[in-house]
Amino acid sequence: MKIADKSVVVTGGASGIGLALARRFRAEGARGIALADLQEDALLDAAGEIDALAVPCDVADEADIERLVAAAEDAFGPIDVFVSNAGIARMGGVDVPDDEWRQNWDIHVMAHVYAARAVAPKMAARGSGYLVNTASAAGLLSHVESATYSVTKHAAVAFAEWLSIAYGDQGVQVSVLCPQAVRTAMLTGRGEGVASLDGVLEPEQVADNVIAAMEREEFLILPHAEVQDYVQRKASDRERWLRGMRKLRAAHGGAS
Repeated sequence: MKIADKSVVVTGGASGIGLALARRFRAEGARGIALADLQEDALLDAAGEIDALAVPCDVADEADIERLVAAAEDAFGPIDVFVSNAGIARMGGVDVPDDEWRQNWDIHVMAHVYAARAVAPKMAARGSGYLVNTASAAGLLSHVESATYSVTKHAAVAFAEWLSIAYGDQGVQVSVLCPQAVRTAMLTGRGEGVASLDGVLEPEQVADNVIAAMEREEFLILPHAEVQDYVQRKASDRERWLRGMRKLRAAHGGAS
């Protein structure tokens, strides 16, 4: 899909990957862009910069997603591209409180579900549309420092796969974005950590990857090319891969 003359929604759009994508969508000639985020001041600044519609939104609240979709449709007509990008990162293992598990689940999984409920059937009825869901390389591999992140990002990848299976023959394209470390507030707020071993990408580099993958209509977007090799190693010898991950975790002092 080419972005020119398309209507686009981006959640988590006030900064980081979301804002970098929105800037690229504007540069590619999008007809209209709706940015959604909880950070209202940053959201207004970002929207003003690229002449986008600013919609304060809690992606963990289905009613907020419905309001976002309605606002975008009112402003620009049918939504062609929905980028479900908002995310959080919390470190910890089995001791993480239940409310953090729920928060991760709501933001990393249910937000994608709410977005798909709101736009996928309409896209299928028109025979065209694109869903881009941000997950993580942790959703294909793991995150040795965070149980909540690993589990919910795996679920995000699985849901994107299901969407592609369910809607792919109805003209709805689906991509899932799975980077390792990207220089965003999420990374700087907790240190670079294990995810940065293969380098830290700038959000603009990730946006370039997304645009290229969308033009080719590829499901899996891997800004860090090494991830494909890791996935293949995991699939070919899971016991060896688990041993290697335990060594990695021990070397970086992962919490239990």
